[in-house]
Amino acid sequence: MPTTATPAKEHQERWNEITADPLLRKLPYKVETNHRGQIVLSPHKNRHTFQQKAIQKTLDDLLSGGEAFQELAIATSGGTKQADVVWASSSRIAEMKETGDPTTLAPEICVEVMSESNDWEEMEEKADLYRKAGAEEVWIVDGEEKVHFIAEEEMERSEIAPGFPRSV
Repeated sequence: MPTTATPAKEHQERWNEITADPLLRKLPYKVETNHRGQIVLSPHKNRHTFQQKAIQKTLDDLLSGGEAFQELAIATSGGTKQADVVWASSSRIAEMKETGDPTTLAPEICVEVMSESNDWEEMEEKADLYRKAGAEEVWIVDGEEKVHFIAEEEMERSEIAPGFPRSV
């Protein structure tokens, strides 16, 4: 069900202003916004990109009836975030498109790969924002490449993709 919360819609409007700026489109960084709509830039190393691709490929190989994507923008109540990797069912993709661009409805799975600049507090905050926007699971890949599967609480394995490895 599409989220229509006012803060997410405000962040959606702010995101559209940002993406319309030709100078910002050329930045070589991951761009997000915080709860105030301020731009947050996150450069990352190649290891991060390699992990994103491995996660995307594994999800596409394991799951049918949907698709994995990298860097999907999600307007949350705490700003617009770009999950490193997501997986959404075909029906969820259709629902997400109905909410506008960026979507205010999170895919079923949102994955964050921790960089050196991230800490657990930030990851827990993002996990909470994605869950409030509709994600069923949020996965956090820590600095040792271990995958933490989170729904209501941390789980031993993903319920959506139980065959996904514990490390990438």
